[in-house]
Amino acid sequence: MMNRIIMIGATAFVASAGALFLQANQAAAQTTTEQTATEQTQAADTTEAMTDTATESAPQAMPNDAGIYEMTLGPADAKVTVMEYASFTCPHCANFHKDTFKQLKANYIDTGKVQFIYRDVYFDRPGLWAAMVARCDGPTRFFGIVDMLFSQQREWVSGSDPVAIADNLRKIGKVAGMSDEKLEACLTDADKAKALFEWFEANAEADGITSTPSLVINGEAHGNMSYADLSEIIEKELAE
Repeated sequence: MMNRIIMIGATAFVASAGALFLQANQAAAQTTTEQTATEQTQAADTTEAMTDTATESAPQAMPNDAGIYEMTLGPADAKVTVMEYASFTCPHCANFHKDTFKQLKANYIDTGKVQFIYRDVYFDRPGLWAAMVARCDGPTRFFGIVDMLFSQQREWVSGSDPVAIADNLRKIGKVAGMSDEKLEACLTDADKAKALFEWFEANAEADGITSTPSLVINGEAHGNMSYADLSEIIEKELAE
């Protein structure tokens, strides 16, 4: 059963993000002052993957008035646009990115047939914090961090301790190449958190999004689907 979106007040939703991140930072400082060898290896692999993604098809949009980027891959003039609404804490979204998205990217995005747009959905505070980490360095690292967040979802989101979750997200950000100072600035930016949540609400309402993952293909909303079904829809759009 797909996750269902529950709308809650933006102020209450984002209020504790900064405090929890600071607690996680302090806890981490008690146990380590530098990256482990494993983190350094992961950082090198992740940087290479993010560079490849940026080279293949860099995001093209400019930020809106609130400084929020529309995260895209593929040419803006592609005949087909596939927009995904997803939550970083949604298991179905992780499965979509593990399988369907990889095929979509290889066969349609990287070949210039499809422009892909990723839009965040926030079921909970950890999902919002994850988005703030992914968006921390603008479009440059975004899709590389998205891959990490979904592939490591069970690890970073496990348990109910929000401080531990925030610390796990901080580690992902560091592996992606960001400093503690940069991550702290992003995760304690209450104005950006509020703007992101309001942006999400407006987008979800405009496109009639009630679950994740949801797809909007050339303006028509669809639920979660297999790659075979998605490819069939795309081929029909390309043939018109």
